[in-house]
Amino acid sequence: MPELPEVETVVRTLEKQLFQDVITAVEVLYNRIIETDLNIFKSEIVGKQFNEFKRRGKYLHFIFSDNDELYVHLRMEGKFYIATSLEQLDMKHIHIVFKLKSNRFLCYQDTRKFGRFYYVKAGGHLKEIDKLGYEPFDSDLNGKIVYDLLRNYNSDLKSFLLDQTQICGIGNIYANEICYEVKKHPLTPTKRLKRKEADALLDAIRSILSRAIAAGGTTIRSYTSSLNVTGLFQLQVNVHGKNNELCPTCNGVIVKEMLHQRGTYYCPKCQRRPRGI
Repeated sequence: MPELPEVETVVRTLEKQLFQDVITAVEVLYNRIIETDLNIFKSEIVGKQFNEFKRRGKYLHFIFSDNDELYVHLRMEGKFYIATSLEQLDMKHIHIVFKLKSNRFLCYQDTRKFGRFYYVKAGGHLKEIDKLGYEPFDSDLNGKIVYDLLRNYNSDLKSFLLDQTQICGIGNIYANEICYEVKKHPLTPTKRLKRKEADALLDAIRSILSRAIAAGGTTIRSYTSSLNVTGLFQLQVNVHGKNNELCPTCNGVIVKEMLHQRGTYYCPKCQRRPRGI
C-alpha cells in the first residue's frame, strides 16, 4: 500500500500536470470506487477546476476552485494515468475516466478495485479524515506529545507506528525502517519508552520520511503509471525486504517475522527483543 512518501510524490506530480485544468466530463466504470454519494459525485464534479493539491495521511487531497474537495485513497494497487487518447491505455482495469479541458484524460486504474474516492462539499467533513492523527511534519507535533501518545498506547511500537489515529501516513515499509533507526524491537511496549526515546523516535520518523520523499518514495509496491515517477528509496532501506542479509550496523543477520499479520524485518542484535516478550 502506498505510504506517505509515495502519496506525497503522486500529489506533487499531479499538481505539475493538472493545476487549473478543468473536469469537463466523468465516466465511472465501477461504482463502488466512489465511497460517497455516486450521483452527487457524477453530477457535481463536472466543471470543477483543480486548484490545490495536498495530502492527508495516505490520502490524496484535491481542492477545487469552489472549495469542494476530493479525497483519494489508492489502497494496494491504485494508479493514475494521464493520456491524450484512451486508445493508449488498456481499459481493462480503468475504473474512472475524467475528461479534461486540456483535451487529456485523467484515468484511475486499480487491478484489485480496493481504492476509494470521497467527494466532499465545501465546508463538509469526512469521518475517515477526521479520525486521522498528527501529520509527521506538523509544527505542533513535538517529542513531549509523542511521549504522551506512547504512554497512553496499550500496545507495541510497530502497532503504534501503523496506527493512523496516532501519527498518520506511516505504513509497513517505513515502520520497519523507523524501528531499526531507533534500534528498538518492533514488539517493544510503547509504555516502556522514555522521553528521550520519544524525541529520537520523532526525529527518525521525520528523517526517514523526508529522505523517502526526496527519493520519490519506494517502488517495492508499484504506485506510479504514466506519471514517470520512479521511487528510489528502496535503494536506501536498511532492513525491509532484506531477510537473511547482513545488518549494515553490526553484520548480524536480518530476520523476517510475521507480526500483526505484517512482514516485519529487523536485526535481532541491534533490536533486542524486550524481556518478557
